[in-house]
Amino acid sequence: MSSDAISNVEVQATNVVIVKPEADQAGGSHDLINVEDEASGSHDQPIEETKKLSIVIHGKPTTSKILRERLDSLNQPAEKPVKSLIHKVPSMLRENKEFEKHYEPRVVAIGPIHHGRLNFDYAETMKHKLAGQFMEERGIDPKALYNKIMKNLKILKSCYEEDVIKCYSDDELAWMFLVDGCGMLHFIHCIVKDDGKLQKLNIKKDQVAFAQRDMFLLENQLPFELLELLMNSVVQNTEKDGIREAISEFVCNICDSLITIEHSATGESVKKQQSCHLLELLREELIANFAKTGEKTERNKNGEPHSFRNVKELIASGILLKPTGERSLNIFFERSFLSRGILRLPSLIVDDTTAPKLKNIIALEMCPHFLNDFQVTSYICFLDSLIDHPEDVQELRKAKIITNCLGSDEEVAKLFNEIGTDLVPNPDLYAKVKADIHEHYKNRCKTYLAEPITPISVVPGLSLLFLVPCLHFFSVLFKLISRFLLKKVNERCLGSW
Repeated sequence: MSSDAISNVEVQATNVVIVKPEADQAGGSHDLINVEDEASGSHDQPIEETKKLSIVIHGKPTTSKILRERLDSLNQPAEKPVKSLIHKVPSMLRENKEFEKHYEPRVVAIGPIHHGRLNFDYAETMKHKLAGQFMEERGIDPKALYNKIMKNLKILKSCYEEDVIKCYSDDELAWMFLVDGCGMLHFIHCIVKDDGKLQKLNIKKDQVAFAQRDMFLLENQLPFELLELLMNSVVQNTEKDGIREAISEFVCNICDSLITIEHSATGESVKKQQSCHLLELLREELIANFAKTGEKTERNKNGEPHSFRNVKELIASGILLKPTGERSLNIFFERSFLSRGILRLPSLIVDDTTAPKLKNIIALEMCPHFLNDFQVTSYICFLDSLIDHPEDVQELRKAKIITNCLGSDEEVAKLFNEIGTDLVPNPDLYAKVKADIHEHYKNRCKTYLAEPITPISVVPGLSLLFLVPCLHFFSVLFKLISRFLLKKVNERCLGSW
């Protein structure tokens, strides 16, 4: 039989019905094809019931349906993050040419992001020794603690962004949390107590300094849920309280290495807050008194831009610079005698660790899961607006607002200009200070105070004030004496004749 004949037989034996129903309510369309295979009387097999095959061919959704779905998705309320997650530095900051210098650890990796780096072998050995001492001195069974971490691993994993931990198994994470957590707690306790245990482990002071720096990097954090779990494993309550106090004192000491104080505004250390990790706790300490001062004010209502100047121009306009003397980021502007202005700023210590601390706190404030008012970012932007040249840093040093432990004033100016690049401050913070400075500039009657009055400038002024009439007096006296003498000479000459 030919192929055409076979095709004819197949077509005759099959009844194809195409049904086109109306478009569904969602706006889409489809075709329904019914294929019926009828039993032939010439078949040797028993006649079976009619077999039907329904094939649904879905067409593409209409434009109106796509648009409606997209609009519906826009109307859905955004979910607020329950808590801040530990994750990598935001991509915008990763483009910085000095990223490794300020955002990556130097000597020790803590947590999953930098775990396993080859150049940290010595630090890994020290972490194991510190963790072993922590558990041994407090009577903690390592196996029981490991099982406890495994039991709470789901909660601990929820503290991290998923991409950070997806390459680790549960067993690897649990062991990492045990070693890093116990090692860090013992390290902090040894630093605060200064009991010589670190020296006995041959951990030198320079390594201690770099390790402290690494503990306040955004990508080197452990969740406080883990630290609480480890501290609760300690049997004696006094020992638990001692560890918590050590953490609080440790963070306060790091804060004091940033901001110098004459007196504490509250006289209290870090309060127990819902901080997620050490870096956030340091930030909370820096801004602890910030919200209480009412610095968040209304914006400029008339829309007039605030003219802002560097330090040299502020001084030239009659504004004095003075430290606040508090451990806070509060900035005040006061009007004083003779219509002078006083700008009070925090006293900042600038050294090799200042940039990493501030940059990582700023990175934390920029994280999408971290809801905040950008207090530290706004403070850095304010300070950056004051510093254009090394001379500005020099004036801040004279006013005891900056303690330069970094090097030259030019290095400090370059540092703050670099940190302040591409930052977006909260426009509500320091709004009142900026408005007051702007009003000071607008009042032109203060221009006579363009230069500060000093004893050196007063003496020549007073001397000139008295010298001018004296010179005039002596010039007149000289003329009278000259005329008198000339007259006498003439009389003698005439008498001789």
